[in-house]
Amino acid sequence: TSSSSSSSTTSFIKDKALLENRQAIQAIQKYKLEQQHLLQLRSTFLSEALAARGINVGPTMVDVSTPEGSKPPKEVDWDCCLSTVDDPKTCLYSFDAEPNTKVICPAGTTQYISLSALNRLRRTDPSKVEPMWHDQYAILKSWFSDDSEYSLLQFVGLKGFVVSTVLLDLGKGLAFRMALAMSVLAIVMVFLPLIEVVVSRVLTSSFLWMKWQSWGKFVHAALPLKILIGQMVWKFVAGSFGKLESIVRDYVVDLECAILEESIPVTVGGVFDITNDTANDDDDFDVSTYAEEGDESVDSESDYSNDGEYDY
Repeated sequence: TSSSSSSSTTSFIKDKALLENRQAIQAIQKYKLEQQHLLQLRSTFLSEALAARGINVGPTMVDVSTPEGSKPPKEVDWDCCLSTVDDPKTCLYSFDAEPNTKVICPAGTTQYISLSALNRLRRTDPSKVEPMWHDQYAILKSWFSDDSEYSLLQFVGLKGFVVSTVLLDLGKGLAFRMALAMSVLAIVMVFLPLIEVVVSRVLTSSFLWMKWQSWGKFVHAALPLKILIGQMVWKFVAGSFGKLESIVRDYVVDLECAILEESIPVTVGGVFDITNDTANDDDDFDVSTYAEEGDESVDSESDYSNDGEYDY
C-alpha cells in the first residue's frame, strides 16, 4: 500500500512539473512574439519618420499599401442584347431580366443589367449604380454623359433629348418643376371661372355664416397664430405639389425607359439572328419556288403527252 501511494505521489509530482514546464515555455514564446511585434512596430515608425525627412531606408507604408477604391473607375463601352424566353439573361438588379427586354453590360463582360432598371436606378439613386460593378467602371460618365463617346443618349433622338436632357437633367430638375408649376397654373387659369363660382357660392352660403362662432375666432386671432396657420397651409400646398411632382416624374422616367428600350441598338446576337432568319426565309423561298417550277414542268409534260396522244 505504501509503495502504491508513493508511486502515485511521484507521478503527480512529475505531471505537475511537466505542466509548469509547459506553461513556462508558452510564457516565453508569448514574450518573444510580443517583443518581435514591438520591434516591427518600432522599425515601421522609424522608417516612416526617416522617409518623411527624405531618407530612403526601404519600403514604407505607402509603398506596400493598396487601399480599396484608390484606383479610379475607368470609362468603358457597352454591349446590348435581347433577353428572350429561349435565351434568358441574368440581371444584377432583379436576378432575371423580363422576357423581350434589352439588357446591357460593360463591353467584354457578361454582367448584364436590365436597361430600364439601370435608367430607373440612376434617376432614383445614382450612388448605387457604379457599386453594381464594384466601382470598376464609370457607368454614369461613360453611358449617360453627352461628352462621352459611349453615351447612350446619342441614339434617343429629339424625343429622348426633350425628355432626358431638357426635362430631367436641365438645372438638376429645375426645368421639370417649372414646367409642372406652369402646367398646374395653366389648368387653374382654365378652370378659374368655375372656381370663382364655387368660391362665391361657398362664401355666401348660409351654412358657412351659421358657423361664424366656430371659425370667427381665427379671423380676429393674433398675428403669430395667423402666421402659424399660413405656414401650415404652405406646408400642405408644398407637400401636395411634391407628391404630384413624384407621380409625374415617375411617369416621365418610365417614358424615358421606353424610349431607351426602343432606340438603343442590339449589338450582341441581333445581327446573327436576323441573318439566319433571312437565310432561312431565302431557303424556304428557293425550295418552294423550285417545287412550284417542278410541278409546272410536270404539268406541261403531261399536257404535251396528252396532246400527242390525241393527235396520234
